[in-house]
Amino acid sequence: MKSCPVFLDKFLVTYVVWGNFVNVVAVVQARMASTRLPGKVLLKVIDRPMLSIQLERIRQARQIEKIVIATTDNSVDDQIEEFAYIENVAIYRGSENDVLHRFKRAAEQNGADIIVRLTADCPLIDPEIIDYIVSIFKQKSHGCNVVSNAVPRSYPAGLDVECFSRQALEIACAETTSLYDREHVTPYFYRDPNRFNLQSVICYKNLSAERWTLDEWNDYELIRKILEGLYVSNPFFRMKDIVDYLDLHPKLRDLNGRVQETPREIKDCVFGEKEK
Repeated sequence: MKSCPVFLDKFLVTYVVWGNFVNVVAVVQARMASTRLPGKVLLKVIDRPMLSIQLERIRQARQIEKIVIATTDNSVDDQIEEFAYIENVAIYRGSENDVLHRFKRAAEQNGADIIVRLTADCPLIDPEIIDYIVSIFKQKSHGCNVVSNAVPRSYPAGLDVECFSRQALEIACAETTSLYDREHVTPYFYRDPNRFNLQSVICYKNLSAERWTLDEWNDYELIRKILEGLYVSNPFFRMKDIVDYLDLHPKLRDLNGRVQETPREIKDCVFGEKEK
């Protein structure tokens, strides 16, 4: 049975759950028209598209009930729809620039109570981190509407997980007019952390210097090396395995050491109680 939303006041929402069922949906935003590396999400490594490997890793997360790919309605993304059909994954197609609205509609169409936001440029996403962040969200469901390991940066770039309530998503979509907020989905939460009871999750060790996300060709080369070095022997490798592998082969970090992360408008600070 599904949860029933209960409004605590005008803004904050928690859940009364019967049968301990809450529909947790991972929404993966993906498109082919990347500025720096077009078609990156379907680039192949170990004979598979990057996005296929990412979906395999998301499926290993025990807290996820369903996965949805949220892509654009541009014809170039027909390839992603075809890919989703092959992978037997739900898909929603919407605005290219208003990604916030795309997320809202994807959540509505798939009955999401809780949304886990993931991006398709993170093929090394760690399912244990996904489960941990969702579990924190559920433990704090008395009023916590957003849990994130993305701000402040302490995990490697490429392991970002943001978990939020459907009601928080709907509030953001209804209220923000900022083009930046609508393109990047979650900044509205960070601008008003008290209202959304935002909770930061901090890595046990500062790994913010690690870059495992896919924005440029040099990122692809590093991710390819990691997958070729780890996946064949252990398809269930985790963050620590990657760190250990790179420590054994430190020159690999030089492959994308000069790639710059896209600047963020959100202040890099800890929100809520410090969770590790």
